[in-house]
Amino acid sequence: MKTLQFKTNINCGGCIKAVTPTLNQEAGAGNWQVDTANPDKILTISSDKLTLEQVVQAVENAGFKIQAA
Repeated sequence: MKTLQFKTNINCGGCIKAVTPTLNQEAGAGNWQVDTANPDKILTISSDKLTLEQVVQAVENAGFKIQAA
């Protein structure tokens, strides 16, 4: 599995709840996490199938900002 990391504005439990359905669908439950304690709110995804572009598109579609870390 490859690990992808991104800076986001997913910064609270409500934000995580909002993006969970999208990320579970794209990456699978348990294959992603957001470090809200980190100032850059790092989203880490473990996947062999997802590309950087697919993750960015999914998170933006859920209403959040994202960029490669």
